[in-house]
Amino acid sequence: MSLENVHKLEKAVVAILNFDGWQLKWTGEGSSHFDAEGLCPEKNGERKKCVVEMKFRNKYYEGKLLEKYKYDKLMALDKDVVKLYFVNDPKGNYLFWLNNLNMPELETKSMRKTTLWANDKTAKDIYLLPESKAAIVNRNDIQRPEKGIWDEYFKRMGK
Repeated sequence: MSLENVHKLEKAVVAILNFDGWQLKWTGEGSSHFDAEGLCPEKNGERKKCVVEMKFRNKYYEGKLLEKYKYDKLMALDKDVVKLYFVNDPKGNYLFWLNNLNMPELETKSMRKTTLWANDKTAKDIYLLPESKAAIVNRNDIQRPEKGIWDEYFKRMGK
């Protein structure tokens, strides 16, 4: 997936969350260690500052990979900032609240370096977050209903 497409997806997630009461600004092109920052939806008359790190995966993995380096950068932010990790893969969307999450055991994996021009591998410390630890899960429904909402219309129109 190209960086341009990743940026489009990040902006789309920000727009959808803002539609749902968040107040986020996309930060993806800078050198920050997160992709959006702003305010969480109002709760009890209060909005908390938050940051969101996003990952878009073309392939489904049961464990949602979070590099220790990224996690440490997020957790180094002020303790009052809500740290969120959003993962999208072919099976759904997962949002993890990192502040109070009991992290799984740290693993070291040989992985591709995070550059667009190198295919070299390096050892990285990672966490594999189980889907069950996500605070919000939105699963993609891959089965089409027997009758779509437009089927009756097209039938009447003779198409």
